Amino acid sequence: MNKKNLIPFFISGLILFTSCSSYLISVDSLKEQFSGIDSTKLINVNVRGPIGETYSYLANSIQSIKCKDKNGKPHELINSPSIELRVTYSAENKSKKTVYYFDRLYLSDCCMIGVQSRFISSIKKTIPLKDISKIEIQDGRKNFHYIK
Repeated sequence: MNKKNLIPFFISGLILFTSCSSYLISVDSLKEQFSGIDSTKLINVNVRGPIGETYSYLANSIQSIKCKDKNGKPHELINSPSIELRVTYSAENKSKKTVYYFDRLYLSDCCMIGVQSRFISSIKKTIPLKDISKIEIQDGRKNFHYIK
């Protein structure tokens, strides 16, 4: 492969790695943003997937997410089915990570509860808020969109 053919691959890779910015949310900010939203306040949404398939599931009603970039500058993400939340927490004296879809997440008084799959909604993961050390959020750019 000559250099001329490598240029599109290089540009595609550069776009891929620079377009998925990660942001941070503190536990206190997450609690504030989820104030008044619990398992009884979830709404039914319809989502179109990458090959045109549709899904219906319960989601939180948050429209936008307040977060900060790596320099602490405020940022706001529009909620969508492709927003992912990576949670670092301690369990059994080890640091662990869990990934949730943001729209499938809600809080109780002491815990973060979420579904990690679009397809198996009966499997939920609960993490005590006191055990969370870091929350990262990004648009995973997966081709899922709400159907209005």
